[in-house]
Amino acid sequence: MEEIGATVVAVYMRSRLVAARLQKTDGEQIFMMPYNPGRHWVLLIVRAKRETVYFLDPLPGNRVVDEEAKNIVNSAIKIYNSHIARAGRKSVIWKTLSGTPKQPSNVECGYYVMRFMRDIIMDPSLAFEKKYAKGNQEAPYPQEAIDEVRNEWAEFVCQIIEQGNY
Repeated sequence: MEEIGATVVAVYMRSRLVAARLQKTDGEQIFMMPYNPGRHWVLLIVRAKRETVYFLDPLPGNRVVDEEAKNIVNSAIKIYNSHIARAGRKSVIWKTLSGTPKQPSNVECGYYVMRFMRDIIMDPSLAFEKKYAKGNQEAPYPQEAIDEVRNEWAEFVCQIIEQGNY
């Protein structure tokens, strides 16, 4: 019984954190949410005003959204809607974008999620929904693309350490 209570509290607290972040946007902006339900990274992209969430998973196969992640984001959108005094939909729209590049083994998921985010940010049209739609299967990233994001991340961490902002 205590475990269920702790899970409910954790989901509530995470929902409040996500909702607080959504409230700082104009609602049209996308909110990228890397999420690790346990030993695997996925990317959730939230469009608060549209009440739509996109699920991107670098593992091959038909993957489903983790229920806890769904509960967190659904609750966050409800909180966001109440903050802007909007009734909102009955339920949030969840879209799986299965045309993403797929990782070749079971250890690259974090780098793939970082690369998804980088590619989305670098595209001024924000056409990620079309780009990664089912049927538009992207080839796995070449090693150079993964190394690029790995190096950018390492440079960022080094800057933080040098500045003492950790």
